[in-house]
Amino acid sequence: MDDQNQQSNEQTEPKEQEEQIKPAKKYLRISPFAFIMLMVLTILLTSGITIFALTFGDQKVVEVNVPVERKEFTKFYDAFDELKERYYVEIDDEKVISGAINGMFDALEDPYSDFMDEVEAEQFNSDLSSSFQGIGAEIQERNGNIVVVSPIKNSPAEKAGILPEDVILTVDGESIQGMSASEAVLLIRGEKGTPVTLTIQRGSTEELHEITIIRDDIPIETVYGDMGDDKIAHIQITSFSEKTYDELVAILEQYEKDGMKSIILDVRQNPGGYLTSAIDIANLFLDEGKPIVQVQEREGEPQIMYAEGGKKYKQPIIVLIDNGSASASEILAGALGESAGAKIVGLKSFGKGTVQTVTSLQDGSNLKYTTGKWLTPNGNWINEKGIKPDVEVKYPDYATLTYIDPETELKEGNVSAAVNSAERMLEALGYDVGKVDDEFDNDTKNAVVKFQADKELKQTGSIAGETTYALMDALREKIDQDDPHVEKAKQLLSGEKE
Repeated sequence: MDDQNQQSNEQTEPKEQEEQIKPAKKYLRISPFAFIMLMVLTILLTSGITIFALTFGDQKVVEVNVPVERKEFTKFYDAFDELKERYYVEIDDEKVISGAINGMFDALEDPYSDFMDEVEAEQFNSDLSSSFQGIGAEIQERNGNIVVVSPIKNSPAEKAGILPEDVILTVDGESIQGMSASEAVLLIRGEKGTPVTLTIQRGSTEELHEITIIRDDIPIETVYGDMGDDKIAHIQITSFSEKTYDELVAILEQYEKDGMKSIILDVRQNPGGYLTSAIDIANLFLDEGKPIVQVQEREGEPQIMYAEGGKKYKQPIIVLIDNGSASASEILAGALGESAGAKIVGLKSFGKGTVQTVTSLQDGSNLKYTTGKWLTPNGNWINEKGIKPDVEVKYPDYATLTYIDPETELKEGNVSAAVNSAERMLEALGYDVGKVDDEFDNDTKNAVVKFQADKELKQTGSIAGETTYALMDALREKIDQDDPHVEKAKQLLSGEKE
């Protein structure tokens, strides 16, 4: 470059001096055009050598990404091209490619990994907002079936009697077996006020039940609490959202001002949510430096999350779990049980021990896939095993009774399984139905009339419509008021003998 500048300067000297100095004979004469072409060639050659050295030299500073053929996709391209050219009708490129991605996820045989197209992704993202419209039940695909993880508290699904582990076979008569959870959600969700009819199978029985549910707004309120004169705070967390930690802190602060002596932390029928939310909440109850959870990804050693400093609640605490407690609920229960010595009461939890992430593609679709597994502080992997409670307490039989269809009238002379459920509900509520069986006899009629009188309903002696709703509502209130898990927790916290 300096030489070029010098040559350029020499060419600008006065013309008179140029005429006085004759070129020596030893210099080669060259025409202007040839000189310019030589310079261009020199520049190109120098640039090429420089790029080569920087790219492939020992101390390269430029990384050049050269497209490399992906041989593993040759079969896919061949199949796509064959269909594109020879299928008997023109194929929908986008639909076929989405189907191929779905097949890739199906091959993982992981119920928690899923490809969601734009519509499914929008529905999934709405779960993370303040509310959505539907029936309010967390579902997952398991062995080709759509299974309820748990209904959301106070949702239409809960009020209709949907329970954890119910298998949904059809939606409005359409089979959903073999569908992903995202595909099933599209059929179950809908506008507020519209009905959806589910065919469910409960337990090992072959008897199927049709349940019609009216969709409604499902608010994402995640923390509920109450505290009586005993100063035992019963706090229920229904899911782990972005706002759950703040909601919980607000309740704890208020109860502490009101003289809170101990805590029942209830994560029954809580399907989970954000991992970070569960970690933040565990941090409220664990001493600084105590392990909360371990996360094991594909490579390396497990990453251990430890409790940090900050406000701590030192009151005695008991955690309630059941078969609807999954994922983040189990992380919290495991952390408090193993790192804080909290007793766990209830039923064995669901058993989801993996961690997922969501990646958005350019067209608005989502990839949700498992990135690792989580372990309890002591290194236990609870996947498909669940957390076993320290004190097992079963639900009463009437808590799992079969839903009764309000559109079907049960009256004297009827014989059916629905009659059996109705009689067991009435008996649990304290009404004398005589012998509990499948027959709607005179004793059943008299019990119904008394129930209707107590609820200020028309005394028809038959069960349908408003009477059906009132019967199921009364049973749900009894389950809440006479909760055996809460009663056992209070007994343990107060030091009473079992």
